[in-house]
Amino acid sequence: MAGHSQFKNIMHRKGRQDSVRSKMFSKLAREITVAAKAGLPDPTMNASLRLAIQNAKAQSMPKDNIDRAIKKAAGSDGENYDAVRYEGYGPGGTAIIVEALTDNRNRTASNVRSIFTKAGGALGETGSVSFSFDHVGEITYKPEAGDADKVMEAAIEAGADDVESSEDGHTIICGFEAMNEVAKALETTLGEAETVKAIWRAQNNVPVDEEKAQSLMRLIDSLEDDDDVQNVYSNFEVSEEVMAKLSA
Repeated sequence: MAGHSQFKNIMHRKGRQDSVRSKMFSKLAREITVAAKAGLPDPTMNASLRLAIQNAKAQSMPKDNIDRAIKKAAGSDGENYDAVRYEGYGPGGTAIIVEALTDNRNRTASNVRSIFTKAGGALGETGSVSFSFDHVGEITYKPEAGDADKVMEAAIEAGADDVESSEDGHTIICGFEAMNEVAKALETTLGEAETVKAIWRAQNNVPVDEEKAQSLMRLIDSLEDDDDVQNVYSNFEVSEEVMAKLSA
């Protein structure tokens, strides 16, 4: 997961999140609409919707935006979105997984392919790189949830597989199928999580130098900038020194 988390850290340090806040909100709204449409529009009766709302709140998405996204699902004229996954290769032989929600598969596939090509990467077939990732559940907590020992103990008791604690908070990893169950168990000891979502976690990371890392940043940045793209995961890893330069 180094590539995924390191890229987020670099973008955060650059302050890029502020400039793309509205785009992030529209993507979160799309997830809420899709979840509401797939089940009941009531979060107490729809686990997927509850998680989508929870993740939106973690990004400080206004309540009005959330309510609007839920109501949009009830409208007969609302778009129907398909969840699509693309897999490809980035500079330095890195693997990249792109998750999208689209109302036009042809448009999205064309855009994603173009972004890969322009950045010196290549779009592959479905399954071409996902075998080197694990599809797992990721549950995050703010530092206030407790110290590393308390969170580790709660995670083990809840049936999680791994915990990463830092000054920024705690990241708990569990099996994809067990995600909702583990999140519910953690809630009794640590309170409500900041985010609960399924992610692609690289089994092994590929170290890249500064030049390759810059190319990867541009590729991932362009992918995340596409309206249909929801999440991007990669298996690249950069040194602290390179990360500091890219964050400058």
